[in-house]
Amino acid sequence: MDRMRAILRNGDWVTRERVRVVAFAVLAASLAGFLFLVVTAHGLVDRQGRPLGTDFSSFYAAGSYVLDGRPEAPFNLAQQYTREQQIFGGGTPFYSWFYPPFFLFIAGALALMPYGLALAVWQLVTLCFYLLTIKEILRPIARQDGERNVSAGPLWLLLALAFPAVLINVGHGQNGFLTAALLGAGLVQLDRRPFIAGVLFGCLAYKPQFGLMIPLVLAASGRWRPFGVAAATVAVLASATLAVFGAHVWQAFLDATRFARVVALEQGDVSWYKIQSVFAWARMWGASVPIAYVLQGVLDLAVAASLVRLWRNAATPYALKAAGLCLAVILGTPFVLDYDMMVPAPAIAFFAVDGFIRGFGPWEKTALAVLWLTPLAARSVAQVTLIPLGVLAMLAMFVVILRRAELGHALPMAFVGTPSTMADGGPARGHDIAAFE
Repeated sequence: MDRMRAILRNGDWVTRERVRVVAFAVLAASLAGFLFLVVTAHGLVDRQGRPLGTDFSSFYAAGSYVLDGRPEAPFNLAQQYTREQQIFGGGTPFYSWFYPPFFLFIAGALALMPYGLALAVWQLVTLCFYLLTIKEILRPIARQDGERNVSAGPLWLLLALAFPAVLINVGHGQNGFLTAALLGAGLVQLDRRPFIAGVLFGCLAYKPQFGLMIPLVLAASGRWRPFGVAAATVAVLASATLAVFGAHVWQAFLDATRFARVVALEQGDVSWYKIQSVFAWARMWGASVPIAYVLQGVLDLAVAASLVRLWRNAATPYALKAAGLCLAVILGTPFVLDYDMMVPAPAIAFFAVDGFIRGFGPWEKTALAVLWLTPLAARSVAQVTLIPLGVLAMLAMFVVILRRAELGHALPMAFVGTPSTMADGGPARGHDIAAFE
């Protein structure tokens, strides 16, 4: 046991060769599973009677209503289900639509294409956006020794593609790639191009439950320009929706949010083991709705306070702050599904940047590897054992980030091995990602 603890503590088991083998195995299994799903499908429906892309069927059905000039219809449960049955058959399960009205612009554009093509375009375009974002996050270490760094060669791409949440997102035809890319790209651009960062953060309003921690960080760190641009972006999107679709679509959206809150979240209609939050954890273990909200609220306050302290500390490297915000965004909401665990992908990349530049501390490589693997088993473990693996892994990594930040400049002396240096041979000293380019 002591030997095992020592191995996990120093992270020596996370070798380049082992990482490559595991990532390749996960990617191969994912591709095989996806190919089997497509080959065994009957038209647009898989062998279990679900539309290919499952949740994407709601995007497409909502988009078809936009083309019909009835943008309020997707928020009516009966009408949305009727359209899904018209497209995919009478045995189609119900897939609800709860997104803010400005997401209807994307849904309408997708509905201009045949379903299969729309699904492929949606996933490929957002996947490319996600991959480009990860590449940009890792740019500061791209010039380091290619034999030692994950960003060299195709390994970073393999890890980004094999990340288990990628398969979950593809299987559901969901928007996890877009969410992760908007957040990650916004953080990359935050100090370089604050206007662009503000636009990207504003576009994240299509997932309003993820909007709590970002404005808090921008305000606490005095980044008022991206804060204002983000607010203006949301206002422009809302105004465009109002002008194109009319005020009634917003009323329809607000009416639908009650069903989303009461049935989908509080009653667990989508199943507790799929929801990766403390709220769902509490409900899964039998807590009442008020108690679950209290526990989620306590966590939100703790995460928010820790995040403000992290971002206001001038000694904390920017990559570490960015990693903390990515995890705080997903921890700070009661409604987060397993495909939303794409958001930890940029957190992992940002943490890796700081680790390769300053060295990894005790337990950090193991925590990083566990978080990368977690989406592979989060749903099934919770379903079988009621253990919320996803929540635990994200909380643990958030604590690791806070601990690393608290150790500050003393960290390199405590690290296993020697700290990395910049490409010119000098020590890495800056606190902004741009300083390492």
